[in-house]
Amino acid sequence: MKTFIRNLFFGKDNTLSGTLAIAIIAFIALGCGCGKDFDLAKMMQNANSNASNTSSDRPSSTSDDSNMPSRELIDAMVAETTADFNFAITTNDFSDMYQKASPNFQATYTEQEFKNAFKDFVDKKRMTGPILSKAVSMEPQYSPEPFIRTQNGQEILVVQGKYATKPLPMTFEYEYINRDGDWKLLKLVIRIV
Repeated sequence: MKTFIRNLFFGKDNTLSGTLAIAIIAFIALGCGCGKDFDLAKMMQNANSNASNTSSDRPSSTSDDSNMPSRELIDAMVAETTADFNFAITTNDFSDMYQKASPNFQATYTEQEFKNAFKDFVDKKRMTGPILSKAVSMEPQYSPEPFIRTQNGQEILVVQGKYATKPLPMTFEYEYINRDGDWKLLKLVIRIV
């Protein structure tokens, strides 16, 4: 059995190696179910849904956009989060990104849990690394447009979109919560599909 597996992965049959590579890419593209979603906002909502009906998943209903950061700031936050994630995957060191996250994020996840959730990305960085590196230098395509939603009286900036990387696009869902005038990471979901 060991010989079969060794020949399967390290054999000289390029067709089999190509098929295996496509299968791995498809595995990544289909989401691979590796627990890479850190959705503290949803957890907070579920925990508080019975206690209060004041939370909302919709954009803030106020017409006052004074709390909405400028497009330049949103672009900078998204670029920084994507670059930090790329660095963490490349170096297998999530400490800087973890320290930048919101206190809510840090209270919910340990640094090791955060690192373990993206183990598949680290293990497959020969495939994911070039896509992440390319995304860092690209302009994101937002869909829908960034918006602020209110949950339990707290404003949460929701930013979703994709980078049109090749051969596979990278989609992201980032949420930030305002803490002392700074927007801090609350949710990080990255898919290469």
